[in-house]
Amino acid sequence: MRVEAARPAHAIFLEELAQDVRAGLGGPGPKTLPSRYLYDDLGSALFEAIGHLPEYGLTRADERILRSHAEEIVAPFRGATLVAELGSGSGKKTRWLLEALEAKRPVAYYPIDISGAALTRCEQELGRVEGVRVDAIEADYLTGLNLVASRRRAGERVLLLFLGSTIGNFEPTEATAFLREVRRRLRPGDGFLLGTDLVKPEADLIAAYDDALGVTAAFNLNLLQRLNLELDADFDLNRFEHEARWNAQECRVEMHLVARQAHAVRIRSMDLGVSFRAGESIWTESSYKFGPSGPGRIAKRTGFSLQGQWIDGEWAFAESMLRA
Repeated sequence: MRVEAARPAHAIFLEELAQDVRAGLGGPGPKTLPSRYLYDDLGSALFEAIGHLPEYGLTRADERILRSHAEEIVAPFRGATLVAELGSGSGKKTRWLLEALEAKRPVAYYPIDISGAALTRCEQELGRVEGVRVDAIEADYLTGLNLVASRRRAGERVLLLFLGSTIGNFEPTEATAFLREVRRRLRPGDGFLLGTDLVKPEADLIAAYDDALGVTAAFNLNLLQRLNLELDADFDLNRFEHEARWNAQECRVEMHLVARQAHAVRIRSMDLGVSFRAGESIWTESSYKFGPSGPGRIAKRTGFSLQGQWIDGEWAFAESMLRA
């Protein structure tokens, strides 16, 4: 069943997009666009494909942890527990946790995602798991979590999942503020499983964000195509190239769209002209990497305590259980 009440009006989305584009491209400073706009239906599908690339070990590491340690991860939450997932995508990795939980009693699972296509795939992937009821929520993270909180019954706990390493796409101050907002919507004893990608050699990181097949490049360039479709812009994708950069000082991988030559773009719905110098870039995503102790420090700052951690042995990646 699809929960439609939380779906924002497309007009509101377009207004937010236009505001972010004007702020990120319309001023004299470095050009930026929020990474959340990478994930339209096509972008979400491309991101799913990235998870299968040989250079991108994060998804497989996440899956190995969840598959191997599912019983241990969910053990404290057997009983009256509903499961919610922020940015669920297809929900493929979540299956092992849900199957471990439903072995004891039926489970209500609320995937939260801004992509309707991703939620459809999630319902197809997990809707056939015996004992699991899937109620998809097409909304941003906090709006969706508000809806989940309103549906919990007395005595029912929440196990909230934030898998992959999406928290790494937040600037550090934004991540802290966001996790505090998440904590406000949970009750003492609720669980929060947080995925974090860990620091590894620079060559491995760059390859993971600039694969040989060019899937990540297509994922990044699709953002410009989205602006063409949503805002009647005239970006020529052939005039830009994808570039991944490792910023060692800030401990992050950056994704950029770099202008191959000087040119101008018109965004007609906003009556906005944007000029590019040759070599000038649009910074589209940051992916912060962490040390193993990072999740514990995050927990202390945001009202959680670290209850357990699992680290993959092949690709440095951690799943950490935080408790409200």
